[in-house]
Amino acid sequence: MQNIGQKFVADHVVGLPRSGIRDFFAIVAAMPHAISLGIGEPDFVTPWHIREAAIFALEKGKTSYTDNLGLIRLRREISTYVEKYFDLSYHPEKQILVTVGVSEALDIALRAVLNPGDKVLYHEPCYVSYSPSIKLAHAKPIAVKTDAKDSFGIDPDKVAELWEPGCKVLLLNFPTNPTGGVTERNKLEQLAKFVVEKDLLVISDEIYSELTFEGEHKSIASIPEMKERTLFLHGFSKGFAMTGFRIGYACGPDSLIEAMMKVHQYSMLCAPILSQEAAIEALKNGMSSIEKMKAAYHKRRDLIVRRFNEMGLSCHLPKGSFYAFPSIESTQMSSVDFCKDLLQKEEVAVVPGTAFGESGAGFVRASFSTSYDRILEATNRMERYLEKTTLVH
Repeated sequence: MQNIGQKFVADHVVGLPRSGIRDFFAIVAAMPHAISLGIGEPDFVTPWHIREAAIFALEKGKTSYTDNLGLIRLRREISTYVEKYFDLSYHPEKQILVTVGVSEALDIALRAVLNPGDKVLYHEPCYVSYSPSIKLAHAKPIAVKTDAKDSFGIDPDKVAELWEPGCKVLLLNFPTNPTGGVTERNKLEQLAKFVVEKDLLVISDEIYSELTFEGEHKSIASIPEMKERTLFLHGFSKGFAMTGFRIGYACGPDSLIEAMMKVHQYSMLCAPILSQEAAIEALKNGMSSIEKMKAAYHKRRDLIVRRFNEMGLSCHLPKGSFYAFPSIESTQMSSVDFCKDLLQKEEVAVVPGTAFGESGAGFVRASFSTSYDRILEATNRMERYLEKTTLVH
């Protein structure tokens, strides 16, 4: 029977792949004994005082729309927070927009600045939505490969090599999902010079910045001449364990925030008021909770990386986020085949590296946002699987 609806789907949507993460974990959900190292979500419940702020707001009858830009009280708290922790100063009235997660912030940033045919440089492996979001804005994505030998930091020379006329945006994400890669200040400074030279706009997704384990996180927006040509994107999902609240924000020059607000205004209207109230409490009193969660992630990171290397899966030490990105090339299997076989035989779920772009071939992503004991059990199962697989080969 003919699928009549299919003929109405837009051409630029037909070719988009489904998320390589969500499809895979629909299978995992039906396996009660599986251990998932897959979904990038904190296993911590949102701290009580933050949840209580949302409950109290609901009890007080705060159930209305807010200003399109977001509650001014929240924007003021964001301004204070960003200045304290990122050394960036933004005016809460005109330079901050509250969004429905960082995913919306990225989507409307791209739609607000890109014309059909514009080109966007971004580093890969990367979060699954980057290339599709660029294509949905009718622009061309240009992937800059990062390597394990460089701890998946971006090489400014590679960016320069891949630049071509029509490039308008450089999209960055440090610390990076899925690799945990970061980029040192000197390379950010090199990138900044290149951005100014080529008159590019930077969109910087820094959602994992609070989860930086080695050194101090540095935003490219804080480098001289970069604040006026950078959209700084951040939110509450990862560091504050507030994924379900769907709350993020964008900071940038007045004209760019105004342009983003127009797209936001006609699509999402505003972020949920209860989530905004919770976010105010998170920024005021949430840093001690972040430090406790970060300490737990740090301990888990050291365990999972050590175990991967012990079992022969070469794994660099991620300096941020809650992801490890081990190589599975020693198995001579594709990333997809490895993940499917591991799940079937040992009920451990990791994500194929190719879900994060072609540059992820030969790798898998393992999230250490689950408990220490479950990570230990999962890696023991993986080691057992590898021993059996080696015997078979």
